[in-house]
Amino acid sequence: MVTPKYRRGLNGLCQNSFVYPPRDNDDITDEPCNLTERWNNIFSEYSYSFYWSTLILTTIGETPKPVRDGEYIFITIDFLAGVLIFATVVGNVGAMIANMNAAKTEFQSQMDSVKRYMEYRKVSKDLEQRVIQWFDYLWSNKQSLEEENVLGILPDKLKAEIAIHVHYDTLKRVKIFQAILLVSLFFSTPQDCDPGLLVELVLKLKLQVFSPGDYICRKGDIGKEMYIVKRGKISVVGDDGKTVFVTLGEGSVFGEISILNIAGKLIVQSIWHSILFFFHLIGNKTGNRRTANVRSVGYSDLFVLSKDDLWEALTEYPEAKDTLMQVGQEMLRKDNLLDEEALKAAEETRESIEDKVQRLEATLNTLSTKFARLLGEYGSSQAKVKRRLTRLERLGESLELGDSTTHSVSIKGPPVLEVSKVTSE
Repeated sequence: MVTPKYRRGLNGLCQNSFVYPPRDNDDITDEPCNLTERWNNIFSEYSYSFYWSTLILTTIGETPKPVRDGEYIFITIDFLAGVLIFATVVGNVGAMIANMNAAKTEFQSQMDSVKRYMEYRKVSKDLEQRVIQWFDYLWSNKQSLEEENVLGILPDKLKAEIAIHVHYDTLKRVKIFQAILLVSLFFSTPQDCDPGLLVELVLKLKLQVFSPGDYICRKGDIGKEMYIVKRGKISVVGDDGKTVFVTLGEGSVFGEISILNIAGKLIVQSIWHSILFFFHLIGNKTGNRRTANVRSVGYSDLFVLSKDDLWEALTEYPEAKDTLMQVGQEMLRKDNLLDEEALKAAEETRESIEDKVQRLEATLNTLSTKFARLLGEYGSSQAKVKRRLTRLERLGESLELGDSTTHSVSIKGPPVLEVSKVTSE
């Protein structure tokens, strides 16, 4: 049985002031102390021991003065260990706090750079305040300034999956994309879209944030983009900037016809409210002029798809391209906004070009066939020439051999005529 006296002998408790608990005086004495009065069980002993160790290790409070040489060595090692542990704990906590604020610090650094630039260029206070509010809006909505750079490190497969997850619900609201593989125009579902084309388009969507009062497009601008309202509201206003014709909310799409280069008028349609507003759209090579002003009401997030990006994606999907053109024409024709004459002229021009292309392809195929035949004939003639040259070479060698034989026999005398005759025969 382990007695309290035996444990005191092993642990050295109560021997002097350096071993907890200290006695009332600091003098070293051999008088035993009564631990029973202070600790009733072994848990209490360990609790006080760990408390005293922590007190010494962290150098919190008054550290007892060492007396013996061993105590000096112990307290020195204890101080060093305490410093290392304390530095490690504080360093890890500091790193955690720094990592938690890394994104905010980087964002704040970019914002400060813009502020310094505006101060250096003496930008007006009103514009500076608008820029700062724009940064605040981005931060409050957890939007990144370098979204493309962040996703740039990912492989194309993962990047496409993330883009589809983020933008698919937005893109499927556009009617011209809903009906890519359908004959029906208004009863298509997102599942009917060509998945490959949707992936291409999703990867090409660009997010733009507009501040309150910013004009998304103005009268006379060349329409080379289509817009999808992700968050916020936009208004179509008059030239005076006060007359509001219509206000569009989340899910609204406008400019989709302009990027298809269809002669007619451009429809700005709210998917949720079925509101129409018309732009005059002139089909030409440089773009489509807009004849109305679209302005942001408050902060608004818009996805932008450019005409160049759309046609680049459609080059790999000719069937989807034809479907999109038909869908756009039907959308305009339904509201009597399609310029049939311009469309007919465009189709005739396209057919004329297609005829020329077909004739050119037929000519190229004919030339290719003739070239292949000539190449075969050339190879055959080359083989014949080689065979004839081989026979001539062999005949020449045999003639040379016959001449040398005749000459050697004629030197010997009378038999030469007979031998020569035989050789010539």
